[in-house]
Amino acid sequence: MHTDTHSDAKPELETSAPGRYRGRLVLILSVVLVVLLMAFIPPLINVSRLQRRIARNISASIGRPVHFDRLSLTLLPTLGFTLQNFVVAEDPAFGYEPILRADEVHVTLRIASLWRGHPEFSTISFAEPTSVNLVHLSDGRWNIESLLFKASHIPAAPTAQRFAGPAPRFPYVEATGARVNLKLGQYKAPISADQAEFALWEPEPNQWRLRLAARPVRTDISPGETGTFNMEGTLGSPGKSAGSLVATPIDLHGDWKEAQLGGLTQFVTGTDAGLRGDVSATFSIKGTLAENTIVTGIRLLNARRADFIPPTALSLDARCEAHASETFHRFTSIACYWPPPESSNQSTLIATAEIPDVRTPETANVRVTLPAVPASTFFSWISVATPHPPVSLAGPGTLSGELLWGRPADGSGAPDSRPSWTGQLEFAGGTVSLPDQSPIALGDILLEASQPAAPPARPRRGQPLPAPVPVAHDSFDLQPVQLDLGGKVPASLTGHVDDSGYTLHLTGPVLTSRLLAVGKAIPQLGDGLAACLPVSTSTDPPSPETSARPAPEETPVHVDLTATRPWGGPQSWCPAQAAVQPPAP
Repeated sequence: MHTDTHSDAKPELETSAPGRYRGRLVLILSVVLVVLLMAFIPPLINVSRLQRRIARNISASIGRPVHFDRLSLTLLPTLGFTLQNFVVAEDPAFGYEPILRADEVHVTLRIASLWRGHPEFSTISFAEPTSVNLVHLSDGRWNIESLLFKASHIPAAPTAQRFAGPAPRFPYVEATGARVNLKLGQYKAPISADQAEFALWEPEPNQWRLRLAARPVRTDISPGETGTFNMEGTLGSPGKSAGSLVATPIDLHGDWKEAQLGGLTQFVTGTDAGLRGDVSATFSIKGTLAENTIVTGIRLLNARRADFIPPTALSLDARCEAHASETFHRFTSIACYWPPPESSNQSTLIATAEIPDVRTPETANVRVTLPAVPASTFFSWISVATPHPPVSLAGPGTLSGELLWGRPADGSGAPDSRPSWTGQLEFAGGTVSLPDQSPIALGDILLEASQPAAPPARPRRGQPLPAPVPVAHDSFDLQPVQLDLGGKVPASLTGHVDDSGYTLHLTGPVLTSRLLAVGKAIPQLGDGLAACLPVSTSTDPPSPETSARPAPEETPVHVDLTATRPWGGPQSWCPAQAAVQPPAP
C-alpha cells in the first residue's frame, strides 16, 4: 500500500512543474513584448498635430513666443514628450536674442492626470546645452521680471502634492550644463556662469524653492580657478501671494568656494592682479526683492604676491553686512569687520560704504578705519607686499588712521571731478635697531593725502592765461620724519606716493656708515643709496700696517638726495642739488 501511494503522487508533481514553467515563460514574454511595443510604437505615433497646440499653450503661460522644431512621444522610463530645438523669444524691449535656447527639453506627464482629462507635467528637464540670457536695462528692469510676475499669478498646487486638486501641480523644473549670459542693455557682458545646475519647484502654495550651482567664467579671457557658486532658498511666502513682484519675500543663502585669488581678480577686473591665495565666502539674503539685508563671511588663506613666496602668508576672516534696496541697485549701511565682531580679537580693519546706485559707482563713498594695528601685524603685511621687508623695525608701535574714497561730502569738488582717496595714516612708537649702534627712534610717521594745488592768480588784462595746473589724484605725502643719522641735528626724510610709484627726499647731516646701516635695515630706503655716497669699494684685505693704525673718526657730511621708484621697478637715487657737501661751519 505504501509503495502504491508514492507511485500515484509522482506523476502529479511531474505534470504540475511544466505548468509553472509555462506560466513564467508567458509572463516574461509579455513583459518583453510590452517593452518592445513601448520602445518601437512611439515613433510610429504621429504627435506632430499636437506641436502647435503645446507651443501655443506654453506661450500663453509665460507671455513670450515659443517654438520648437520637433515633438516626439516617449514611453520609457516614463510617459512624456521630447521637444527639440526649444526656443523662448525675447521681449523686443530687451533685444532680439532669445531669452532661452535648449537643444532638447524632456517633459514627463503624471499618468493619473490623463484619466481626468487634465494632463499635468511632472518634470521639465532642459538638457545640455542650454543657454539663458539675462538682460538688465539702464532703467533697472530685468527681462525675467514679466516671466516671474506672470508665473506667480498662475494658480498651482505644491509639486509634491500626492493627490490632484482644483489647481494643477507645479512641475519640477531642472536644467543641467546650462550657460547663463549677462547683457547690459544691448551689449553682452564678458561675465557669465557656466556648467549651471538649476532646479525650481513649489514646496508650499505661493512659495518657490530654488537651487543653483554654477562656475563663474569670462568670455574674453580664460581666468584661473574661479571656484563654484552655490545658492539655495525660497521665493515667496507659504499660502500668501505678494501684491507685486518686488514685494515677493526672499530667503536665500549660499557660498562661493574653491576659488583662487588670482582667478577671482581676473574674473572681476579682466586682468591678473598678481595675487595668489584661496578664497571662500558665505552669504545670506533676507527680506524682499525690493529691500533686504545681506550678510557675508569672507575667508582668505595663504594670500601673497605671485612673484615671490613670503615667510608667512596672509590669512584673514572678515564679516560684512549691507542693506539693499531698489531691487539690488542701492546699497547702504555697508560695514565690513576684520576680524568679525564675534571674534575674541579686536577689529584690525573696519570698512564702511554707501553705494547710492550701482550703475554709477563714482557716486559711492568708502571709509577705511584702522583703529590701532599692532606693529607685528603691520610688519607681517609688509612682508607679504614686498620680497625685501624691513628686518630691523622694532618697538611696540601701532598703525592707525582713516582713509576715505569718493567725492568731497561738502560738494567742494568740481561737478565732473572723479572720486579720489583722502585721509591719513600714522605709525607711532617704532624704532630701527642697528648692529653695534644706538637704535633710531622713528617718532610719528604721518602719511597724509596730498592737498590740491592752489589755483593760479588771475592774469592782468592783456596777459596770456596761465597753463592749467594738473590736479593730483590718489596721492599721499610723507610728512617730515626726523632721523638721528649721526649729525649734530637730525636729518629730514620726506616723500610722495601715488599710483605710479613713490619718491623719497633725504636732506641733512649724516654719518655715511650710519646711513648705510639704516638703508640695510630698511631696503625701501637703502636700495641704490651706496652709489651716491663716498664709501670705499675696495675688496683688498687690510695689511698689518693699516690694521695697526687707529681708524680715523668719521666726519658727518651733508646730503641732499632724492630716490625714485616706479611700482614694480628698480629704485634710483639722484642728487637733488649737491649729493654730498662738507658740513656747514
